[in-house]
Amino acid sequence: MPDRAPQPVDRQLPTDEARELISLVRDIARREIAPQAAEEEDAGRFPREVFTLLSESGLLGLPYDSEHGGGDQPYEVYLQVLEELAAARLTVGLGVSVHTLASYALAAYGTKEQQVEHLPAMLSGGLLGAYCLSEPSSGSDAASLRTKAVRDGEEWVITGTKAWITHGGIADFYTVMARTGEDGARGISAFLVPGDAAGLSGAAPEKKMGMKGSPTAQVHFDGVRVPDERRIGEEGQGFAIALSALDSGRLGIAACAIGLAQAALDEAVAYATGRQQFGRPIADFQGLRFMLADMATQIEAGRALYLAAARLRDAGRPFAKQAAMAKLHCTDTAMKVTTDAVQVLGGYGYTADFPAERYMREAKVLQIVEGTNQIQRMVIARHLAGPETR
Repeated sequence: MPDRAPQPVDRQLPTDEARELISLVRDIARREIAPQAAEEEDAGRFPREVFTLLSESGLLGLPYDSEHGGGDQPYEVYLQVLEELAAARLTVGLGVSVHTLASYALAAYGTKEQQVEHLPAMLSGGLLGAYCLSEPSSGSDAASLRTKAVRDGEEWVITGTKAWITHGGIADFYTVMARTGEDGARGISAFLVPGDAAGLSGAAPEKKMGMKGSPTAQVHFDGVRVPDERRIGEEGQGFAIALSALDSGRLGIAACAIGLAQAALDEAVAYATGRQQFGRPIADFQGLRFMLADMATQIEAGRALYLAAARLRDAGRPFAKQAAMAKLHCTDTAMKVTTDAVQVLGGYGYTADFPAERYMREAKVLQIVEGTNQIQRMVIARHLAGPETR
């Protein structure tokens, strides 16, 4: 049996434009992203030049209006672009998802004047964004955040620390949730803070088990002054904005997870069909064949789930439950499939000579970011059975 080269995912896309877009993304991934992925991840190098290229190619604002520099693409298409990018390198796919998340508040809740002033540069001007909700003492319990924004005339003075921020310290703009009023969810407002604001600084990046090329860092706000025209939405609306953004962001994480899982499956199939033992390819052995079949089935199910949620979003229908389901299932699938890929490669899977071990390390964080999978189960259960009684 000959080696089998990975075949591109057979995608069902709604338009010729979308098909051309996927072709462009695959070309960029093949030429500019995948060849350097292993070396740069090992070195902990963030590929800023790739994000510049993606911006120049119109790929950093796909789900937003072309009026402001976006791509006018439905989420159904945007998420499949993310999947392709994540399959080439998770740092890039996740980075695009985070940038899209950081742009969401202004695109969905900003005034017309704010959108005209800021969105073109954010979506197609080469800028890179970060989303600041979590803090050292408030992760899953985000409504208890302590970063404060105090009104001083026509400005707000922001003081506090955000934690686990993707692109922390290198972003050009930060969408920041800060407390402007009472304790709890109703006292939080959203702000668009420029990355070069006086008093804003990034700590040293966290030392992580995977995704070493994607900087994750605390961001400190030491009396950062932001004019009131950079407040997004109404005072006290910030937490609702944050949750709305996360519904969409979870779909981005789901798509990235399936991209990573697909890359692991492709690696496992290529190895299993080429590796000879007992005089024949190991893919001939039923135990491995069934393993590969289960991996492929889980990936297809995850892809169908995130696309179904995306189509609900595109139709303007509620999709929060389905987004939580997609994030839960797809990231659990990525963890299982990448672990199985290491097993298929045997001892080689445990070495850095093959990408399987990197895929497994990277998959773990997807079960944690933008709401742990335990939180996703809580969200789903609330849709089914109502809020918990206290």
